Amino acid sequence: METPDTGARPPDGPLTDAEAEQFHHLLRRYLAHELDQWETWWADTPYGPAYVLLTRALPPGERHEHYRPL
Repeated sequence: METPDTGARPPDGPLTDAEAEQFHHLLRRYLAHELDQWETWWADTPYGPAYVLLTRALPPGERHEHYRPL
């Protein structure tokens, strides 16, 4: 079955501005309601694996000012 061409970006392309805003919104909700102490993820990408660490504690040697707000 063929799907109609909606003009939308393919799911593997860059995020649209609306998608990036939705991602930030959902991530803020996840951090507020789902994250306990920490979470670690990894994902394959075209450039190799990417690693994600979500934590409620500032990593040792890091400064709060080095992080961008969501």
